[in-house]
Amino acid sequence: MEIVINGPESEYLETFSFESLENFHETFEKISSIKGPLEAKFFVINDSLSSLQLSKIKNFFEKINIYLLYIYSNDRDTILAGKSLKIDSKFFHEKDIKNKLLLLNSKKKEDILHKGTVRSGDRISSNGNLCIIGDVNPGAIVSANKNIYVWGKLLGIAFAGRSGNNNSSISSLYLKPLQLRIADIIAIGPKDKPKNFYPEIAVVENKTIIIKPYIIEAQN
Repeated sequence: MEIVINGPESEYLETFSFESLENFHETFEKISSIKGPLEAKFFVINDSLSSLQLSKIKNFFEKINIYLLYIYSNDRDTILAGKSLKIDSKFFHEKDIKNKLLLLNSKKKEDILHKGTVRSGDRISSNGNLCIIGDVNPGAIVSANKNIYVWGKLLGIAFAGRSGNNNSSISSLYLKPLQLRIADIIAIGPKDKPKNFYPEIAVVENKTIIIKPYIIEAQN
């Protein structure tokens, strides 16, 4: 079974796989870290979900900002179970479901551009680079497998190099985060406000996170 999560505000598209409800809890934790509103598409191929199972999943999603839920399956019992719970459920043949899933995965974006303030309690995650045009408020968490760029104030928690790459960086126009993390190296944000009026970048040097001016060299 595949779950495709789409977050239109942050142009997020991610696919999660799980075989049973027993390991759905881990998947749910990952999904709940993504900023909403979200929509979830279930692709159930050659498998059957009961009304009870779907009800449990639906209850999970009601705890986070999933505003639309769809089921695509070649199993008629799953379709009937979904409709009984007022979930948009459609029957497709196996080949058609796989083609639909393949098309969605081909549109998956590695990098994410988010426009707007990331408020307290919000979570934004990227499989590549994460660029935010706006402020990241205290209580917000942003993370990326690669680099993080904040065209605004970074006041929350930022985690770059989530895939383990300590060559990743975190940069911002106003860098005063609660916490910085690059790969497995963690640093508490500076207590003093930035005194300079230029962008800064956090990088790893000698196994320590340091902050320095972010200088963009002119291209000839």
